[in-house]
Amino acid sequence: MKFPFVRSLLATLLLAAGVAHAADEGTVKKNLENFLNAPAVDSVKKTPYGGLYEVVLKSGELLYTDGAVSFIIDGSVIDAKTRKNVTQARMAQLMKIDFSTLPLDQAIKQVRGNGKRVIATFEDPNCGYCKRLAKEMQNLKDATIYTFLYPILSPDSTEKSKNIWCAKDRAGAWNDWMIAGKAPAAAATGCDSSTVDKNVALGHKLKISGTPTIFTADGNRLPGAVPLAQLDQAMNQVSGGK
Repeated sequence: MKFPFVRSLLATLLLAAGVAHAADEGTVKKNLENFLNAPAVDSVKKTPYGGLYEVVLKSGELLYTDGAVSFIIDGSVIDAKTRKNVTQARMAQLMKIDFSTLPLDQAIKQVRGNGKRVIATFEDPNCGYCKRLAKEMQNLKDATIYTFLYPILSPDSTEKSKNIWCAKDRAGAWNDWMIAGKAPAAAATGCDSSTVDKNVALGHKLKISGTPTIFTADGNRLPGAVPLAQLDQAMNQVSGGK
């Protein structure tokens, strides 16, 4: 959900916030949902910036408003003193997950070298960026990769995902398709491919809207086909550079 019509100078909005009526977080949530005409708000939190309230929508988007919901900001707040992008930092925090809760038995497992560095990816077999990532990760060293089949692009993505999951060598079938372009064989009759459906439900729960999405072992989220050097750096930060 986007609100391009409310984008304006932050200084003007903060001035308006200074004269807004005081309100508690519950009132802000109620008034904003009345404006949106839907129970779309996940949380409301007062910020230390000019009377602004942070609003997290159930879609995962982050907005700002004042106590009277007299305006809505769909954009970034920058701390002028520290030059920190407050919104970007907060979004990273909101998108973080508890890695230990991932059902890793629902993923394709590949081990490179000693396998000490761990990541999980959510990928669609028909995603071009996922194919680029698969080729990049051929050179990833000392890592364990858990790939969750997450078909969200088309019915063919679902069919390919189920065929790959039902293959005798899942990792081999995945790499054959993503790297070499060799389509997976049709799933055997009676193969239980319900794991793919569970992955889709899990991805929705984690608010994964695009593929590939990568999670490092500390729960941080890296969207998109991250270059190998950046992925290596993120994984090393988790493992203390070891």
